[in-house]
Amino acid sequence: MSLTIRPVQKGEAALVLSLVRELAEYKNLSSEVDATVDLLDDALFRGHSSIYCDFAEWNGDVVGFALYFLNFSSFRGRNGLYLEDLFVRQSHREKGIGRAMLQHLADRCVSEGWTRFEWNVLDWNSPAIEFYKSCGATLMTEWTTCRVTGENLRQLAKGNLARGKT
Repeated sequence: MSLTIRPVQKGEAALVLSLVRELAEYKNLSSEVDATVDLLDDALFRGHSSIYCDFAEWNGDVVGFALYFLNFSSFRGRNGLYLEDLFVRQSHREKGIGRAMLQHLADRCVSEGWTRFEWNVLDWNSPAIEFYKSCGATLMTEWTTCRVTGENLRQLAKGNLARGKT
């Protein structure tokens, strides 16, 4: 059996979207997906994009993907890699594909001089948590992700949300 990890090519945004939808279904978040082929194509291939996607191919068939982008650490003064999505189709799990993709991305960090490699995991996804720990990941339990979307985002942009003392 043969595993290849390769970057997405122009014209493959529909395949990326298909995998995103499979991931969303697995996470019970299908209703959250409003990405389109055109939006993904633009994000991945516009001028100086810092959005990247790599496919995992098993015997020539795409069976997984990693979608990631660069972040920046002011403390370190360098970029890091933020893994937005890592997904391997159910039929191809337990073959080392996820671990190979993480190794591939870690190697990219090291070779590019990027200072860290980060991602989030849902707290109910114990198989993923155990897998990530086995790959050397530290769960940053003292950090809480903050997110503003939808109507709250629009209201914050207008300055209409309650003001705190900070």
